[in-house]
Amino acid sequence: MSRAMRTRIYYAILWMVAIFFFLPIFWILLAALKTDADILAVPPKLIFAPTLEQFNKTLFGRGTGISNTIPYLVNSLVLSLGSVALATVVSFLAAYAFSRYKPRATNFLMFLMLSTRMVPASATVVAIFQMYNAFDIGLRNLGLISQPFFRGFPGVLLLYTMFSIPFSLWILKGFIDGVSPRYDETGFVNGASRLHVLFKVVLPQVRPGLIAAFIFNLIFVWNEFLFNFILGGQGTQMIPYALAVGLVNAGGNIDWGYVAALSILYVSLPVVMIFFFQRYLLVGMTFGTVRGEV
Repeated sequence: MSRAMRTRIYYAILWMVAIFFFLPIFWILLAALKTDADILAVPPKLIFAPTLEQFNKTLFGRGTGISNTIPYLVNSLVLSLGSVALATVVSFLAAYAFSRYKPRATNFLMFLMLSTRMVPASATVVAIFQMYNAFDIGLRNLGLISQPFFRGFPGVLLLYTMFSIPFSLWILKGFIDGVSPRYDETGFVNGASRLHVLFKVVLPQVRPGLIAAFIFNLIFVWNEFLFNFILGGQGTQMIPYALAVGLVNAGGNIDWGYVAALSILYVSLPVVMIFFFQRYLLVGMTFGTVRGEV
């Protein structure tokens, strides 16, 4: 068999695998563009008149259950982007400190922080709920607030930030370790401050790591359900919560049109970000690159 033939067979197999994994998403997209009658038709309709009826009902209200999902979309965007952005900034500063100053027991501390992500959420959610509840009671007793603070929007934002830091720290430390300290020394010799070296010399070289850490943690927060369901209140509920409580319509049946439309809206942001930044994700999975010295 010639090399050209082997290449064609190889790409044909790749296309078959890609199409096989894409078929469920394609089927959900078709359902989101159908009417309720077309979704439940037997046999399934592959040729139909597309409509945005399901998206309209999902976004602006169905008359029963969840009135509209726009607040849930907004909460998902703000909590995900806000918490991951804060975690990325904190992780970058911490990774630089661990990489350059090398405090004692650095490896142990890094492992200890990453181990917090190894514990199942169900094993810690009750303890975190009790802790947040105690903080709120303490603040109210001191007369500082009248409403729950840590169990509200700020508390959920801080929780997701805390959970996003360890993984971001591991990725970014690997990238910063790959940047030779000679870059820092050259900057200091030329009169640059520590902040200038940090943000003007080191930061541009670890940009792929920042993007990779941001997207990986964004996917985690975007998909998180348990803490959002138990810890947060009505002002913090996100799309996974809306999917869980909005499945059944007024007739007691599963509203497949709602599920399909909200699922398409739900996966849109991760898919778009992964599509445009996929090369950074591939680099991020290697935990940094090796660079030469000055």
